[in-house]
Amino acid sequence: MTEIEWWDYDAPSEMAEAVAGDVRFIIESAIDARGSAVIALPGGKTPQPIFERLAQAKLDWRKVTIVPTDDRLVPMGDELSNITMICKTFVPLGARVFPITSEAAEDYKAAGRAADARLQDLHWPLDLCLLGVGGDGHTASIFPGPDLDEALTGPSERRALGVRPDPMPPEAPVDRVTLSLAAIKSAAALMIAISGENKKQVIEAAVAEGVGSPYPIGRVLAAAELPVDIHWSR
Repeated sequence: MTEIEWWDYDAPSEMAEAVAGDVRFIIESAIDARGSAVIALPGGKTPQPIFERLAQAKLDWRKVTIVPTDDRLVPMGDELSNITMICKTFVPLGARVFPITSEAAEDYKAAGRAADARLQDLHWPLDLCLLGVGGDGHTASIFPGPDLDEALTGPSERRALGVRPDPMPPEAPVDRVTLSLAAIKSAAALMIAISGENKKQVIEAAVAEGVGSPYPIGRVLAAAELPVDIHWSR
């Protein structure tokens, strides 16, 4: 199990300020070292205040590429689309937002293969992977279901794949494309941002269970090779 450091906050706004500051530093460091930065950001409600704070940073956004950690197989502009939310915040700043899927697809596995092929053109590994965690212990779109083992143990060179959660989440009952565990754990920095007591308890249980955890986030943390910062707000 990798080293994990918890950061606790009394309010989501405090966490957003802190996480945005850390992300800004990582981006600046990558631009200073290499002339560009490539980061992965999650969807969902928790990161939205983080994105708003990060968007205020005085960065050379033209040198920043942003990839979603995962996305639903829905058309661009759909309320379930992670890339749409990320685009609305960062494209006006000049950032390059790199979709891993942009439309509904009947064959989710083919959509995953296409996403993986596109990601091969990016600088790798990621400078940062910022993850969220669901109340059921999923992270990115690594869910229980028929594709879980492939997401966790697939080839190290595979960066993305299509997945079908089972059971389907009622709030978004669609197939997804997700970064693989190999892609996530290879990132130069790995951070998690969550809110609520339930999610904290899920991660604490997953950490205690280690590589045998039934929670996907437990498997990800067990495989991580670098320290992981977990930011949690009440």
